[in-house]
Amino acid sequence: MKILIAKGAGFCFGVKRALDIAFTMAERKQRGVYTFGPLIHNPQVIEKLRQEGIESIQDLQHEGIRALIIRTHGIPEDLMKEASLKGYEIIDATCPFVKKAQHYAKLLSEDGYQVIILGDREHAEVKGLISYAGNDAIVIDGKEELPLLKSRVGIVVQTTQPVEELQRLVGRVIAQSKEMKVHNTICNSTALRLKETEEMARKVDVMVVVGGKNSANTTQLASLCASLPVTTYHIETAEELRKEWFEGIERVGLTAGASTPDWIIKEVEEWINDRGGEQGDGT
Repeated sequence: MKILIAKGAGFCFGVKRALDIAFTMAERKQRGVYTFGPLIHNPQVIEKLRQEGIESIQDLQHEGIRALIIRTHGIPEDLMKEASLKGYEIIDATCPFVKKAQHYAKLLSEDGYQVIILGDREHAEVKGLISYAGNDAIVIDGKEELPLLKSRVGIVVQTTQPVEELQRLVGRVIAQSKEMKVHNTICNSTALRLKETEEMARKVDVMVVVGGKNSANTTQLASLCASLPVTTYHIETAEELRKEWFEGIERVGLTAGASTPDWIIKEVEEWINDRGGEQGDGT
């Protein structure tokens, strides 16, 4: 049984940067350091941070805050201002791609465009983007009907959205608006990971997608694989693997979301190896 491992599996630049910041803070052993919301969408990493003394909080009313690490997905602008006014030390670990999307959303709003945000309105990144996008901003998930738009429309995108969704949205907006400005704020890492995963999924009998069940980019990888003629399993850790999944299988593909640490990917690989797998030539 051959195991093909995606070259781009695991931490993206933004996640690695945020974790380097957080674990550096943890090494100082200072009290009162928190992250605002989970730093990344991976329960195992969040637990590891908690063990190192850095816990996640959901509001600024928590007692004993000295320093606040801003999550990779960013936070709403008003919360950032409130934290600053309270005198907390702000350590901004917002992904640079997310910061760019926030910048463009604010710029479009200030230039008089109605801002459309393509993404999941319940996702932390999108909730932050809305705060920069002006009062008439709208969030579209790519499937719902467009409301009546203004004549000048600007588009920004949740960084983990597929480029195909942006292409579809642009076509729909053109039919309504006289002027449109588009900022493609999709993370390059996300696009490459989806492309690599699709190519791999077409070569194997089973795909194993590793990462948090609450991770947007990981669930997109799993959904992509499930849409293809390949059996797909989305797991968070090797403990979820089952021997019967691989009985009679010749080729297994292994990929992982941007917030999945190498040590979890390695444990999954070793579990499969111990049951008859061997690493193949990749993609």
